[in-house]
Amino acid sequence: MGVIGAGTWGKNHLRALVGHPEAELVAVCDASATVRERVARQYPGVTVTERVAELLGAVEAVVIASPATTHADLARQAVAAGVPALVEKPFALSVKDAEDVAERAAKAGVPLLAGHLLEYHPAVERLRELVAAGTLGRVYYLYGQRVNLGQIRPDENALWSFGPHDVSVALFVLGESPTRVSAVGKSYLQPGIEDVVFLNMEFASGTLVHVQLSWLDPHKERKITVVGAKQMVVFDDMQPREKLRIYDKGVDRPPEYGSYGESLQIREGDIFIPRIANTEPLTAELSHFFKVVRGEATARSDAADGVRVVRVLEAASASLRQGGQPVGVTA
Repeated sequence: MGVIGAGTWGKNHLRALVGHPEAELVAVCDASATVRERVARQYPGVTVTERVAELLGAVEAVVIASPATTHADLARQAVAAGVPALVEKPFALSVKDAEDVAERAAKAGVPLLAGHLLEYHPAVERLRELVAAGTLGRVYYLYGQRVNLGQIRPDENALWSFGPHDVSVALFVLGESPTRVSAVGKSYLQPGIEDVVFLNMEFASGTLVHVQLSWLDPHKERKITVVGAKQMVVFDDMQPREKLRIYDKGVDRPPEYGSYGESLQIREGDIFIPRIANTEPLTAELSHFFKVVRGEATARSDAADGVRVVRVLEAASASLRQGGQPVGVTA
């Protein structure tokens, strides 16, 4: 394995790969001399380079965790070299680039995964199962909060930095893409780079999704709430153990009632906390990637998934520029 980009998130890939029983970290590439020096000290014996071609010539597969502006170009280089790649989010910064990368990978037969980490979170997997099984009933709406104080990014706004997580989860859990989106946000700290974004997604099924994204907030929240006709679920990733809670709550309409006021009845039931495997999502994602590379599994967050998420983000960006006007999402 090789890793391109050993900065803020890439260093987590290095840690996970070094400790993974199915892989050997052999090469790391980074444009920063300071980062290269750090990696060389931490991982002696690993080839450290600033040349992408050198890394691609030495590995069987690669993780691309460099700045978002480089993802599409580096993915093209990996595909051209015949090296399977896990491309961190966002998969690309435009639908045009995302589709181009996906088409090249498909034509070359090179496995390409989008780094939609939360699709490999055991709690999100369970949430998807609950929705697919109809346990929650019809899903009315979903809302998420992904807020914190920092890390402030100079090259992408809160939508593109945080949004891929919640957009990919919504599409994964609901099993469909939105028909239109809208977004509003403000740039308080850096001109032209929104620190806070409120994103709305509308689905053909009638489900609504709302997400708050910000790195300018007093709280650190990583929470998703799903409200269904039968039950409701809260996924709180900040909880150390009880990350998923299922609420047997809802509003029932009895078969017979005397007046309109009696037609709707609040139901307060039990709270169920399922046991969730304590598996690190990053380790699970890498294990799945290795299976895909070996031809043992079909990619979950494949290039097509990357394209779908970028379509939503691009439409949301257009809505931001138009002051929150709804924008259709192309199929």
